[in-house]
Amino acid sequence: MPHSLPRAARSTTMGIELLRPDWPAPPSVRAASTTRAGGQSLGGWSGLNLATHVGDDPLHVAANRRLLAGALDLPHEPNWLNQVHGTRVCELPASTADCVADAASSVAEGEVCVVMTADCLPVLFTDLHGSRVAAAHAGWRGLAAGVLEATLARFDDPAQVLAWLGPAIGPQAFEVGDEVLHAFVAHDPSSADAFVANRPGHWLADIYALARRRLRTAGVTRVYGGGRCTYSEPEHFYSFRRERITGRMASLIWLESRH
Repeated sequence: MPHSLPRAARSTTMGIELLRPDWPAPPSVRAASTTRAGGQSLGGWSGLNLATHVGDDPLHVAANRRLLAGALDLPHEPNWLNQVHGTRVCELPASTADCVADAASSVAEGEVCVVMTADCLPVLFTDLHGSRVAAAHAGWRGLAAGVLEATLARFDDPAQVLAWLGPAIGPQAFEVGDEVLHAFVAHDPSSADAFVANRPGHWLADIYALARRRLRTAGVTRVYGGGRCTYSEPEHFYSFRRERITGRMASLIWLESRH
């Protein structure tokens, strides 16, 4: 069962609930994932919606982003991406605003890598030395296309990388069609183990297991997190599959100044 797996530590700051990765990252690495708790958004976006593209009141989103910045004592405004379910990685600091990408990475202190999700899998990365950080948005399309591998390519040695899997739709709720199964099995036949037949032409997919398999194949052995279900925990998380009109959570990581 998903809830038997280790969870990130929860904390509440300035009225918003944050998840802290349960991983042995270096002290210079700061990371967190938001829930929907707290915030000023109303209606289907009720809570701490951080997305400007989902129909929410822009003033509420701006207030929520200010709350987040204060709660995490962010060094700079997060580098919000224009996510398109692809594999492009934006190297920060970016040369242009509104980077169209599904991952961000940086070696610069204070550059906040962030991805937004509401069922898709957020994955945070750092290395054992705290010399680089990254965040990736891995829906099934991006995961199958190689967004995690593209992000890992920014690191010198995958064997030195730590990865944390943030909150995503759980294996009891993530029903997909044959095309999703075929997309993964075509790359790795053993990926079929992450799918359970549900009804004709439909499967329950374990996106956490699929991500762990891709990371392991790429050489990452230190993988943490996973085990939450955005779909079945409406009090904590937004879920696009549960409610089409909904907000987005954020998963963030950055390097603190060592000075």
